[in-house]
Amino acid sequence: MIEVSNLGKSYGRVQALRNVEFEIEQGEIVGLLGPNGAGKTTIIKILTGYLQPDEGTARVNGLDVTKNRLETQAQIGYLPENAPLYKELSTQEYLKMIADLRMIPPEERLRCISEAARATQIEDQLTRPIGHLSKGYRQRVGLAQAILSRPKLLIFDEPTVGLDPTQIVEIRRLIKRLAERSTVLFSTHILSEVEALCDRVIILMNGEVRADARLSELATSPNAVLTLQAPVKNIQRQLNRIDGVESVQKFESSDGYPSYRIAASPETDLCPALYQLSREQGWSAREIKRDARTLESVFNELATSG
Repeated sequence: MIEVSNLGKSYGRVQALRNVEFEIEQGEIVGLLGPNGAGKTTIIKILTGYLQPDEGTARVNGLDVTKNRLETQAQIGYLPENAPLYKELSTQEYLKMIADLRMIPPEERLRCISEAARATQIEDQLTRPIGHLSKGYRQRVGLAQAILSRPKLLIFDEPTVGLDPTQIVEIRRLIKRLAERSTVLFSTHILSEVEALCDRVIILMNGEVRADARLSELATSPNAVLTLQAPVKNIQRQLNRIDGVESVQKFESSDGYPSYRIAASPETDLCPALYQLSREQGWSAREIKRDARTLESVFNELATSG
């Protein structure tokens, strides 16, 4: 559905994107994650035809965004960070205007508006002026206009920014439902947003793709953690002798017991060797486990690694 190749974009002397490459398959929900200024919004503006890249290409459903801007936009439902709502219009008047701009045939407009209102649960807000709606309902109206033409691709830029916790949960559920019939790409700098909605994440740092993987893959680590009942002399030297061990770091577990985080080379499972060594040496091991990583720890590793 999306193919991005060697994408670059600068604003004067500031290079916003450098050699960005990724692909998104039909039906995926992908989070574009990164700190403020990482280049997330720039990528979205290029994909939606609001900006032209300095180099590289971006394709949506096989169409070059730069060469086929209008045809591409016709296949995209887009909700920018600040939805362009007309507060003096009623919700229904606004959706009728969007249907006209989207060139939805007159005989289909009422059905499309009804479906979008039902999907976003704003049916009882159709006659109210948008300016009288709460922030959460205005965001729903923005989502309704994005899905009005039944697009194949939905792109959301910070869809829950400024919402309270209850509204955030509601919008997340709504996006999950919308993804049942459309590919979804959304940008955010909120880690919990990605964990709640996505199977896959693309992490941007300083305009570059630093990670592109499924969440399950990011959480997988060859490293292991060994927690002992009591300290053992020279244990780090012995741990370093295990095949595949790259480093050993001592730390104190949350309940105060001596623990060791053991980094290993890829495709290595240290747990059997740690269990065997503990038995041979008579160590009182409280726990031997794989060192599971969270999205937060992966993000922090990338942020601090330059």
